[in-house]
Amino acid sequence: MKLLLAAATAALMALSSGSAFAADLAPLNSDTEKDRIDWSQLEAKFGAFPKLPDGTKAGAVSKTLTNEYWRSLGEGYKAFGDRVGVPVVYQAAQSEGDQLGQLTIAEGLVTQGYNVLLVSPQTDSNLQPIMEQAKAANVPVVNVNDAVIPQAEHYVGNVQRDNGVRVAKWFIKNRPNGGKVAIVEGQAGVYAAVQRTDGFKTTITEGGKFEVVASVPGNWDRQTSYDAATNILQQHPDLIGFYANNDGMALGIVEAIKAAGLQDKVAVFGTDGISDAYASIRAGELTGTVDSFPVLTGEVALETALRLVAGQKLPRVVATPQALITKDNADRYSGPDARKALLEDAAVGQ
Repeated sequence: MKLLLAAATAALMALSSGSAFAADLAPLNSDTEKDRIDWSQLEAKFGAFPKLPDGTKAGAVSKTLTNEYWRSLGEGYKAFGDRVGVPVVYQAAQSEGDQLGQLTIAEGLVTQGYNVLLVSPQTDSNLQPIMEQAKAANVPVVNVNDAVIPQAEHYVGNVQRDNGVRVAKWFIKNRPNGGKVAIVEGQAGVYAAVQRTDGFKTTITEGGKFEVVASVPGNWDRQTSYDAATNILQQHPDLIGFYANNDGMALGIVEAIKAAGLQDKVAVFGTDGISDAYASIRAGELTGTVDSFPVLTGEVALETALRLVAGQKLPRVVATPQALITKDNADRYSGPDARKALLEDAAVGQ
C-alpha cells in the first residue's frame, strides 16, 4: 500500500510539474539523444575545469546504498569533489522501492541551498516533481543513470540498450549453434531495465538460432532472481544462458545454477561491474558482466554538474563508458590503469 501511495503521489505531482517543461524540451531518450558528447571529450571541447563560485556545494541522491553500484557512484562524486574542493552530500532512500522517501530527500537538498543536484531516480517518474522546484531555485539538476526523467535537461550515463547488445553478441560469437536463453529483468517499466532487455532480446534473436524462453522480473533483487532462475531451469533444463539486468541478480542466478548442478552448461551475464561480480568471474562462476564503471561515472557526473554551475552550456547527454568483462580481460579494466584502457577504447570507438 505504501508503494502504491508513493507511486500515485509521484505520478500526480509529475503531471503538474512536468507540464511546465513540455513546451521547452522533448522527452529524453538518453540512448538516442543526438545532443550528446562522450565523457572523454569534455576537456577537449570545453576546456580545463573552470573556476567555481566561492562556497559551491553539491547535493546528490541515489536509489539506495544497499547496492554496491550506488555506493561506488558516491565514491566517484566524493573523489572528484575532493579534487576540486567542492563538498558533496550524498544520500539515498532506504530501499530501491522507497520512491516517496527518495523524493523527500531530493526536495530537502534543494531547500538546503545546494548549488547543483545529481539524481539517480528509482523510476522514470518519481523524481520528476523535483524538476520545477529546482528550476525555481536556479539549481541545475543532472540525471545520473539509470532511470530517466523524461524532462531532464542533463543526463550522465551509459547507453543502456548497449548493455544487452554486448551480451547478446557474446552469445552469438561463443555459442554459434544457438539455443535457449532467459532474461531476468530489473524493475518493470524502468528505462534501464527496458532498454537492456530489449537490446539483448532483439540482438540475440535476429539470426534465428536463439530462443528467449523466459523474460521475468527480478526487481534488482538477488533472492528474487535466484527463485526465478530456479523455476526457469526446472522448466528448461537444456537452457544455455541467462542475461540479468544487474550483477546482484546475476549472482543469484549463479547460485541457482550451482544448486541445479548446471554450472558447466549455463553461461550467466550481469550488468554493472560490482566487485563481487569481478570476484565471481575470476572464480569461474559468473561468465561476465557489462561494467559501466560507477566510480568513473560519478566523477564525470560531478564534473558535468559543476561545469553547469560555472555557466558552461553542455550537451544534454554526457555518455560514460562500458565494457563487456570476462575472465580474459578482467584485469585490464579493474586495475589502476582502467581509466587508461577506457580512454584507449574511446579513441577507437569501442
